[in-house]
Amino acid sequence: MRLVLLGNRTMSKFFAPFVVALLACLPLSGAVADVFKFVDATGNVFYTDKPKHSGYKRILRSPPATMAVSYVTNNAGLTRLVGKAGGGSRPSGRHLSANSLLKQQELSPLIDAAASKYSLDPALLHAVIRAESGYNPGAVSHKGAAGLMQLMPATASRYGVRDRFDPQENIEGGARYLSDLLEMFPSNVKLAVAAYNSGENTVKKFGNQVPPITETQNYVDRVLGYYYR
Repeated sequence: MRLVLLGNRTMSKFFAPFVVALLACLPLSGAVADVFKFVDATGNVFYTDKPKHSGYKRILRSPPATMAVSYVTNNAGLTRLVGKAGGGSRPSGRHLSANSLLKQQELSPLIDAAASKYSLDPALLHAVIRAESGYNPGAVSHKGAAGLMQLMPATASRYGVRDRFDPQENIEGGARYLSDLLEMFPSNVKLAVAAYNSGENTVKKFGNQVPPITETQNYVDRVLGYYYR
């Protein structure tokens, strides 16, 4: 039986497809490390967090420790990070970490429910959340936006969101806002996404076009890239 190596532990090849999934379930306490894969000339597959030569290729990058590692569970049974955010920067969402992949699966029921309630495509909500926070409920931007859908205090208040770090409340508020934007710019996903980033008044100011703002233009490209992909 061929063996798969992971750090100092071994497991049969039968379990190899589950290696990354198992690592994704580990908390952000330093237990998650980069994972590398190597296939030798005879077809043996090796996984490790400590590659010994350049033949290993990284297949999983450990998530950055941006939050104090404390967890609480809300009424919906979802676990979220609590504590002071570190760095204050918004994740790019381009490469989902192991923890983000776990959160994506964990949050999907809430995303699907909100999408159904507000007649949205779940894929669009996923795209916005990925671009905004990388599925990190504790994300905080340098401008003060917070949570999965990066709600500003004024937007949260407008939609009755009391706790922006609560996944259910945050998704609910963000979904309602996105739904309103799609009504404001009828079925124009591109403009709705631009307005989500820069505000509806900014989009209107530029004649219902994507504003000539680099951040907004890059944001629209990123969200639509995730959405259509």
